[in-house]
This record gives sequence, structure tokens and C-alpha cells, in this order.
Amino acid sequence: MRPFLKWAGGKSQLLEHFAARLPEPIKQSKSIPRYLEPFVGGGAMFFYLKTNFQIGQAYLFDINPDLIICYQVIQKNPHALLKILDHLIFAYEAKSKEERKAFYYQIRDLFNRQAKSMDRQVYSKEWVERAAWLIFLNKTCYNGLFRLNQKGEFNVPYGQYKKPKFYDHDNITQIYQALQNTEIIWGDFTAADYYVTKDSFIYLDPPYRPLNQTSNFTSYSKGGFSDLDQQRLATHFQKWDQKGAYLMLSNSDPKNEDLNDHFFDNLYKGYKIERVPAKRYINCNAQKRGAINELIIRNY
Repeated sequence: MRPFLKWAGGKSQLLEHFAARLPEPIKQSKSIPRYLEPFVGGGAMFFYLKTNFQIGQAYLFDINPDLIICYQVIQKNPHALLKILDHLIFAYEAKSKEERKAFYYQIRDLFNRQAKSMDRQVYSKEWVERAAWLIFLNKTCYNGLFRLNQKGEFNVPYGQYKKPKFYDHDNITQIYQALQNTEIIWGDFTAADYYVTKDSFIYLDPPYRPLNQTSNFTSYSKGGFSDLDQQRLATHFQKWDQKGAYLMLSNSDPKNEDLNDHFFDNLYKGYKIERVPAKRYINCNAQKRGAINELIIRNY
């Protein structure tokens, strides 16, 4: 299994590092009694663990309502989702280059207008349509970004890909199966409080702290994720640590830009902090898509 969306900060390239650092009881037993992911994003870590380990109970959270709608639609009705998506793909591929661009903006406008009136609490046919629109926009927009403006509108421009790959049927089927017996929850990471137990393994992948002002190119939710939010998360990290849960967190390493920036070293003082190489693929400047260090922080 692999993520069905291209998601900024996706963790597919770091899975090898994560796997080597899983808690020993999990590696030995090949099982996880309870798994929580308070920032599910593209889901690379969850899909990896679900493929290679027996997970008893899984709880996935995200503050992005449209992302959660996508997961829930795949969980409940992937066939209806793919039917709508196939219609979109057929209409898109039948058009000329300029017509495709206009079609993209038409779908983006529908997506934003629907957001103002739809019920995000009660599952409906609208959810299926919205999930299909999100996947379509994700595969055809610039760099596969998800970015909202201050009005909460999706505002990423058209990407002009020649042959975008919208989805893989077998992958969606596997994701549907993986999401059975999984609870998918729309909410801030603090919503995980209720579900944390001593036998939990929690992987935390918050929106990365920008390495500099120019790298702060995206907001996954209308409110963004500030340094105060990072500090609030660290408080919960300590709280869940005290409950006896295994915790692993990843974030950007500010020392890539400033060796004197000790933000995370101070925030997670007393925990195990490691720096591992990674590549940043989503960057407006192709020359800046090289290897940098990212942080892996653990309480074990």
C-alpha cells in the first residue's frame, strides 16, 4: 500500500528509518495492540505498519476535514468514489491542453463553493463527490500541494502535467481493506487524548516548522500550525509519555538553516533526538530539493 494522495511532507522516503526505530516489543511480536496517528496526512506510516504488522486497534486523526472525508469515503464506499473519479478523468483526458486548464479551475471552484454549505458531520453522497474532487485536484494541481487561503479556500494553481496518474485500483482496494476496523476522526491532535493507553504506539507527524520564511509555502488547515502549536504538542507528548505510550515524532531540523536554532532540542530535552537525511521533493526551486536532515524524536 502507498498513499493515494501526494501530500507535502509525506513520509514514504523515511519509512526505512522509522522501521529501524520501532519499539523492540513491536519488532519482536510483529504486532501493535493500539496505534494512534494524530496527523495522518498521506498515511504512509499507517499503510506501512498495516502491511507489515498486526494492528489491534487503529485511530487516525487530522484537522483537515477534506482529508478525513477522503479517508472515510474510501473506508465506506470506494466503488462510488472511483465511479465519479473515472467520469472526471474521462472528461479531463478528452480535452485539449487549454481546455484541461479551464476544467481544473471549474472543479476547483465547485470544490470551494461546496465547502460553504456541506455538512461535514453527517456522511452523505456529497462526501463521495468531494473526495473525488480532492483526488482529482491533488493529481492535477501544482506540485500536488494542499493549501488554503485565509478564507479557507483551496487556491493551488493548475499543474500542467502531461499524464497525471490519478489512482491505482488495487491500491485503493488495499487501502479500503486496511481502513476496516479503523476509527477515522476529524479533529485537532488533542482529540487523541481519550484514546491513549499504556500499550499504545503513537506516531506524530505535525505540519513541519518552516526552515525559513520562504519555505512556509503551505497551510493544511485555515489556522496553520505555529510555534505555539508545536509547544502545545510537546506538552501532550510529555503527557502521553507519562501514560506509558511509545511515542515517535518527526519534524524539520531547524539546524539545516541555523546551527544555533535549538527550538526542538529544547522542546524535547530529555528525549531521544536523532537527525536523519531526507529529500524535500515539494519546493518551487528545483535546486533546493536536495538532501537535508529531519528529526526523529522518541521517548524510548
